[in-house]
Amino acid sequence: MRHVICMVSDFFYPNLGGVESHIFTLSQCLIKLGHKVVIITHSYGNRVGVRYMTNGLKVYYLPVKTMHDQVVLPTLFASLSIFRNIFIRECIEIVHGHSAFSTLAHEGILIARLLGLKAVFTDHSLNGFADVSAILTNKLLEITLSGINHCICVSHTGKENTVLRAKVPANYVSVIPNATDTTLFKPDVSKRDKDKITIVALSRLVYRKGIDLLASVIPIICKKYPKVHFLIGGDGPKRIVLEQVREKEALHERVSLLGALDQSEVHETLLQGHIFLNTSLTEAYCIAIVEAAACGLQVVSTKVGGIPEVLPPNMIRMAQPNVNAIVSALDDAIDSHLKGTCMSPSACHQFIHRTYNWLDIAKRTQLVYDNVKKQPNSSVGKLLRRYRTCGPVAGPFFVLIFTICHILLQFFEWFYPRHLIDIAPDYNG
Repeated sequence: MRHVICMVSDFFYPNLGGVESHIFTLSQCLIKLGHKVVIITHSYGNRVGVRYMTNGLKVYYLPVKTMHDQVVLPTLFASLSIFRNIFIRECIEIVHGHSAFSTLAHEGILIARLLGLKAVFTDHSLNGFADVSAILTNKLLEITLSGINHCICVSHTGKENTVLRAKVPANYVSVIPNATDTTLFKPDVSKRDKDKITIVALSRLVYRKGIDLLASVIPIICKKYPKVHFLIGGDGPKRIVLEQVREKEALHERVSLLGALDQSEVHETLLQGHIFLNTSLTEAYCIAIVEAAACGLQVVSTKVGGIPEVLPPNMIRMAQPNVNAIVSALDDAIDSHLKGTCMSPSACHQFIHRTYNWLDIAKRTQLVYDNVKKQPNSSVGKLLRRYRTCGPVAGPFFVLIFTICHILLQFFEWFYPRHLIDIAPDYNG
């Protein structure tokens, strides 16, 4: 059964991250399986309009300004016409949104459902329940998921978290992990500096990635081990914290801040390392540690979220998210490297190759699409009744919003009928 799929998220290339690489690689594998895939995201700098990537993957970079952390300002009414035109032009059947923190993903799914299209959502992150931002995000996710056909989580821990915070029935949620392209991430020990022990950290430099922990660990490790150097890739508001530590401790020669990396630079950076360090405070899966293991690096990570599900104990040293525990885990990894008792790079690579295969992940996602496509269409009235159950205040409010959206869509159908919208050529089918 061939599907026409639209991936929607604020997070996509040239931005670097796990969600970005997931969307791109999954799309490539789905294209190889014979499906048509297009992607909708917001503009990045001068990258606006339509771009074509590998295998004819078509990407719409919408001319929408970002509000914070690469997420656009919610503009449900303003984006109605754009989404409608793209969905009709590309003959979309299934809209697949990614990340609970993506405004575009929520808007794309809600508009798709009002247009009678099927909708799937993948939740890539964990979220709390206590602070104001978490409460608002969880309520929005609850509303979005109340109208979808199916939800995917990247770990069992992530599934439990999503079921609790979005009040979605567990049988509506599947667990399909991330994967990595092991043809792009191969070990090469000749790239390592034999006179150094290089610790690599690659992530967005934001609070939830534990950058404050990383900043506290760096001077301690550098004082204990004169041969240790740090390579840190990524950008974000917490970069200033790392710069201050490097300046204060005079570690310019031993701590390299590489800034935002292109996807092609990630592999070359990993090859220079002996140990990969992840200090996240919350993580549903963490594709970065899989890529690092595929390149043969020892992995040290905080024991949070779904990370314990990703790698076996002989491939990862886990620590509680505090400075002393992380330093102790790094001590163990450095000692193992010096004694030569760590798992060989080739053995690490072979394990990742066997366990996390993108083609297998794509086939499992395809089964979700097959089941979703067989589901009967929901009327607008039935959808509004689902949204109405999302709380005594939020329910009626969003029913009003979606009713206005439905009326606007009917107006667009009269003002700019779908038969006047040119159908796009199918380049990747």
